[in-house]
Amino acid sequence: MFTDTHCHIFREYYEDIDQVLNDASLNLVNRYINNGTDLKSNKEILSLINKYSNMYGAIGIHPEAVDTYTSTDLEELKNNLNNSKVIAIGEIGLDYHYTKENKLKQIELFEAQLKLAQDYNLPVIVHSREATNDTINCLKKYHIKGVIHSFSGSLETAQIYLKMGFKLGINGVITFKNANLKDVIKNIPLTSIILETDSPYLTPEPYRGTKNEPKRILDIAKFLCDLYNISLEELAKITNDNIKDIFNI
Repeated sequence: MFTDTHCHIFREYYEDIDQVLNDASLNLVNRYINNGTDLKSNKEILSLINKYSNMYGAIGIHPEAVDTYTSTDLEELKNNLNNSKVIAIGEIGLDYHYTKENKLKQIELFEAQLKLAQDYNLPVIVHSREATNDTINCLKKYHIKGVIHSFSGSLETAQIYLKMGFKLGINGVITFKNANLKDVIKNIPLTSIILETDSPYLTPEPYRGTKNEPKRILDIAKFLCDLYNISLEELAKITNDNIKDIFNI
């Protein structure tokens, strides 16, 4: 069985969450780490992880929320970090894709949450888009571990993250026909990889263009099995061991 280590399973995206999780279980996916991005989604995650025994939560403030979050949001985040089913701070990070004008605010928010992760001994789930150098420099300031979500960088960048003790989150992007990621990942040891969907985004081929779901972990897993020439059973064991290295799950 597999774990979807990064999804956004909210009522905003899915009418029937029970059905989504049931479909996933039929595709050998039986655990989920649901990721928050702001106060609203964090609150929904806290409700959902209480309802579903096989769902865990990562709560955090995404860089795209940097212009709207408040100090109260950070305090609310902090107040829920002792919940035993909150196993990470995420999705947090830096995103310069749309603008760099709020770069300093993004770094301030990111580092505030990295400090919380260090203080509470929690891993982080890191979003980094067109901000690799700043992301690395921020992470180096703290004694933490975690996952580089939706990794799609170079082999050199991957090796920097791995030396820092991070795992790489691999999702449907690796199946895209125009993606060079597979050429990077086949040079990375499987002990450094965990699987994720980023549902409802980044649906793997051949389903690209439809709403993603945790059940698509199996398609990503099959792609990696072909890439590494191993069985599904081997991949499941290795990636689940990798998850234990990072998360208290």
